[in-house]
Parts: sequence; structure tokens; C-alpha cells
Amino acid sequence: MKYHPINSQLFIKNRKNFMAQMKPKSLAVFNSNDIYPVSADSTLPFQQHRDIFYLSGVDQEESILVVFPDCPKENLREVLFLRETNEHIAVWEGEKLTKEKAFESSGVKTVFWLQDLEKVLAEMMALADTIYINTNEHYRASVETETREARFTKWLLNKYPAHSVAKSNPILQRLRSVKDAIELELMQQACNITEKGYRRALEFVQPGVWEYEIEAEFAHEFLRNRSKGFAYTPIIASGNNANVLHYIENNQQCKAGDLILLDVGAEYANYSSDMSRMIPVSGRFTDRQKEVYNAVNRVKNEATKMLVPGTIWADYHVEVGKVMTSELLGLGLLDKADVANEDPNWPAYKKYFMHGTSHHLGLDTHDYGLLHEPMQANMVFTVEPGIYIPDEGFGIRLEDDVVIQETGEAFNLMRNIPIEAEEIEDIMNA
Repeated sequence: MKYHPINSQLFIKNRKNFMAQMKPKSLAVFNSNDIYPVSADSTLPFQQHRDIFYLSGVDQEESILVVFPDCPKENLREVLFLRETNEHIAVWEGEKLTKEKAFESSGVKTVFWLQDLEKVLAEMMALADTIYINTNEHYRASVETETREARFTKWLLNKYPAHSVAKSNPILQRLRSVKDAIELELMQQACNITEKGYRRALEFVQPGVWEYEIEAEFAHEFLRNRSKGFAYTPIIASGNNANVLHYIENNQQCKAGDLILLDVGAEYANYSSDMSRMIPVSGRFTDRQKEVYNAVNRVKNEATKMLVPGTIWADYHVEVGKVMTSELLGLGLLDKADVANEDPNWPAYKKYFMHGTSHHLGLDTHDYGLLHEPMQANMVFTVEPGIYIPDEGFGIRLEDDVVIQETGEAFNLMRNIPIEAEEIEDIMNA
């Protein structure tokens, strides 16, 4: 891994919190992801399943974690199963985790090789009444490929049909949404790396550069700072491309007078950052561009103030909509009749701001979190309002990552990333 070692106390604590919510005489199983094939002998870069990483710190394929807090055999209360390493693997693929290294990373004392899984699991299942299976129940999830976790779950339930079945996901949704101090440090590092890429882009951009060249500047800075790269597919959208919410082609030339939407974020140690900034290709905003830009920035600042413990996600978006409506009236994009005659299910402001303002952020860019439950301190949210005006040839989205505080305004992990229009102009024209 490129990132520095993470204190295993994080994973010890995460397992303890998870096990505290399990039913009596139950065990839970968590699998790593597959390495997904492309064609011939090509594969996609490995990405660890976030749940096994959250609970163990193991960042390696063909790994399984089993937790069984009530097991009468103390050595089987936390167990890792790993692919056995050897000299051949070390030469051809690189050294894998040894049992000792796995303990250092995870704090799990009992480590078996995968070849012992069925024998050891049978011993554990004979002592358990309930199996916790790990399903993907994220509200944005749309999974067509059968995962390693899903295959294992089918095998497990077929082999042990007499056990009761429970779900790990509701527990993990709550646990993962509230961040530990170590996690916040890792996310801050991801944001710091994003800042480095952004400042590099500010110095690079001028009329005539291509969107993919800007993407390359970010990639260079991310990799040289121990990131695997982008936390999600980057959006580098110049001119009217910014009005396509998930534009990812990044293949157009940037023209004088246009704005560029930079919706990019570095990952660090599997934790995501998520930033949106707008910069002028020519180094200066026009008066109209700046007018709309500052309106979006004001909405972002007001929305950030609303992110406090106890806030309900749906109610928050209603209030942000009111702020946005006021700004759109001021910009002449809406009039009072538009607002008076609006459909409550699709308010007038949605013509220019059609997406949500915030989502959970963490190990996933759209991280775990139960949106019907009140916000809590140490949850991390994006704040990303936008105004999109195809008729005027530009759209503007601004986005920061913030941590809800017990008291006071949310703490901005991107506080050092330039966002004021004048500051951006000053840097680009230095």
C-alpha cells in the first residue's frame, strides 16, 4: 500500500463497537472484494471491500474476517482467514500478509490460512445460533455483478440452513457514518492531497489546454503524495460541459472566457475526499460569472451552518432550497410568479439546481449513513450547491467536505483550499 500504516487501535475499536450490537450467540462474516477481470489476463486494480477494511485494516484480496463475541473458545472470537503467502507469490505478485503482519495491521490475534476455513468455520458454527450476513443496502447501490461476498453468503446459507440469519448492514450504516478521530485525520490527509492537486491546476490552466491535461495534473500530484489516485471518476468540465452533472469524458479544449468545473477528490488509505471548484480559463471571471459564483458560494456557506446535530437530511434540503430560491430571484433567473406557482414536489429552484446539497463521505464517496435518522457529531458531509445555466454557457458547483461538531458550525476539512473568486483570480494571475 502507498499510505502510511494506520494505528490498529482504530480497527480494534470498530470491531468492539460492531460486536456490542450483535445478538447473543451470533457470528458475522466479512469478505474481501474480488479482483475483477477485464479481458484475457487483464484485471482492474484491486479495491478492498470497505466493510472488512473498516473492521480489520486488511487491504488484501482473498481475506475473510469472522467475529463471534460470545464464542466459548476465546481464540475464536475474532478470526482472520488469509491467502497463504509463499516465495513464488512474493516473486510474481509481491509479498502478501504474513500472520504476524496481519496482527500488526488489525489487532486480530487468531489468523488462519484460507485452506482451513471450512474446518474452523464448522467448529464456530456449531457454537452459534445466528449468522450475520453482509449485504449492500446503500440507497444508491445498483449491483449487477455477483460479488465475492454474495457468493460466500449463498454457500454459507446453503451449508448451514438451520441457523437464524441477521444483517450486518444496519449496524455498519450507523457505525461507519460517525467518524473516529483517526478516520478524520485520514480524511484530512485526503483533502490536503486534493488541495495540492488543485493548486497545481490553478498554475497550469490557460486558454488552449485540454480537460484531460488538467486531469493529468491532478493525477500526478495525487500519486506523488501516497494516494492511489482519484476517489471517484473525475469531472473536468469546461464551458457548457459543466451543465452535465456527471460529465466524465474530459476530452474538450478549454476556451478563453469559459469556466471549468473541477469536481475531483483524492483518496488516501481508502478514505475519500470530494471537492468542486470553478476556475476561469482566462484567469478572470466575467461580472456575470462572478455574480452567479458568489451566489452559489453564499448558499454553500448558509447550508454549512445548518449541518448540526439533530438535523434531518430531508428537512435540511428544504431549507437549503429556500436559500437557493432567494439567490435565484436575485440573479433574475426566477421571478415571484415562478415561486408562487411552483409544484411543491419539484420547486421552481430545481430548474437550476436539480441535485441534492449533501451526502455522507468516508470510506466511500457516497458513504454509509441512514438518511432518516438525525445527524450526529463527527459525521462528515459534502456541501455542494450549484446553479446550472445552459442558456448562458456555464454552470457553477462549489463543494467542501465538513465534519459536524457537537456545538457550533461544522468544521471544514477543505478550509485551506481557495474558494473565494478574488483569491482564485489572484493565484491564477500571480
